[in-house]
Amino acid sequence: MISQPLAAAFIVFAAAMLFTPGPNNIMLMASGLNYGFRRTLPHVAGVTIGFSFLVMVIGLGLGAVFAAFPVLHTVLKYVGTAYLVYLAAMIARSGPADTGRAGEGRPMTFLGAALFQWVNVKGWVIAIGAITAYAAIAAYPLNIALLSVLLFVIGLGSSLTWVALGTSLQGLVKSPRAVRTFNIVMAVLLLASLYPVLREP
Repeated sequence: MISQPLAAAFIVFAAAMLFTPGPNNIMLMASGLNYGFRRTLPHVAGVTIGFSFLVMVIGLGLGAVFAAFPVLHTVLKYVGTAYLVYLAAMIARSGPADTGRAGEGRPMTFLGAALFQWVNVKGWVIAIGAITAYAAIAAYPLNIALLSVLLFVIGLGSSLTWVALGTSLQGLVKSPRAVRTFNIVMAVLLLASLYPVLREP
């Protein structure tokens, strides 16, 4: 039996968490501007499928491991932070996709985006919060499957929205200098998204 009021509350929670700016959404928006909608779709797939899989794994027992060994959370936080700083530097240094420079002009791959979910601290916060607060949405293990599917659907809508927003800016941000300025702003926002994480004890 699925609790419909709890399901409705969870949908509001998930939409509020997934549509707001965060590492995934900022990178998707930057990718939409730099590489276009179609070329960013593997990145979208990696984010949505990778995050849903993360939620399922946590719900099926990995969360208990982190509860038993809190130091793992600290390790994850600093590894994730270091990787986000690296990604911010890559975004800030990137130019237009058609610059022709070797090694540049490639969006994040499906695998890269999926693996990124494991070091995305905001993703872990959403996943753990969803499972602990909304586990009573249904009986186990249906509840975990249901939460994962709902997060996949809502996350897909969020990801596509942010890519579309970035793509829509292509007509406004035309010069290489404007693209580079946009990328630097996105890199700064990505670094700013680390502030709440680093404030945690």
